[in-house]
Amino acid sequence: MTVRYNVISYLIGEGLRNVFKNKKSTVSALTVMCLCMLVFGMFFMIGENIDYTVKSIEKEQGIAVMLNLNVSTERVQEIGTQLSQIQGINTIDYASKEDALNIMKEELGEAAWTLDALEAEAFPDSYNITLTNLELNGQVQEQIRQIVGEDLDEIRSSNDTIETLIGIGKGIRISTFILLAILVVISIVIISNTIKLTVHARRKEISIMKYVGATNSFIRWPFIIEGITIGLVSALITILIVGLVYNTAVTNLLNIDLIKSLGMSFVSFADMFNLMLSVYMILGIGIGIVGSSISMRKYLEV
Repeated sequence: MTVRYNVISYLIGEGLRNVFKNKKSTVSALTVMCLCMLVFGMFFMIGENIDYTVKSIEKEQGIAVMLNLNVSTERVQEIGTQLSQIQGINTIDYASKEDALNIMKEELGEAAWTLDALEAEAFPDSYNITLTNLELNGQVQEQIRQIVGEDLDEIRSSNDTIETLIGIGKGIRISTFILLAILVVISIVIISNTIKLTVHARRKEISIMKYVGATNSFIRWPFIIEGITIGLVSALITILIVGLVYNTAVTNLLNIDLIKSLGMSFVSFADMFNLMLSVYMILGIGIGIVGSSISMRKYLEV
């Protein structure tokens, strides 16, 4: 156990010493990685806010099921029970003939008196439905038609708006993934080149270690630890900078009169912190391991 502990301590110590030995290359790697992670962080948070806005709009997009005027009360209740069992429906609200008349009066405002001659019977019963996922819009509408049958007057739904929202959501996810892939490749190249300098400077030492029987793993681990250290430090620095910049930007935006008038809101950094921290830690460790492994290929049998 003591021998194993000493070996682990040696490997970690060597990796950390490598970081401080090559100050110029380490600083260069940290700078480039921080810049890459900053770009990703900014796009990530913009994407999260757009996604948040899209989901907020999604909640307002519903399906209005308008029934024929002559449908009986019992049949209306039966339809409501059957509609509530459809998979993919989030909420379902019943609007009676009287509700429809009152809503129309509210919309007309001061001109509501023009409806005084109308009775509630002139308006249809209806159900207002929201979905758990907008992509189920077509599927749910088809099931509604099957359930209501001849008692259906019409289905009102912003199909074009829904299709647009679905497209925006997919576009955000694809763009974020592509950006992340590009920045990961850049970071791996930078880490790899940084550690190559260390490996090249110690090539004679590595040759001697191999000659006396040191395994590839024993030689490789200090460089992997060096890469992980650079990755983790970059991640921590970046998340601090991103947090400060984001909170400052959101505070300033919320003080703009136009933003206030629109009633816009933003995702708080605290709500994104755990996810961003996890992503950055995984990126830092992963990039460090991959970058250092690539840099060792020339000197070790893999």
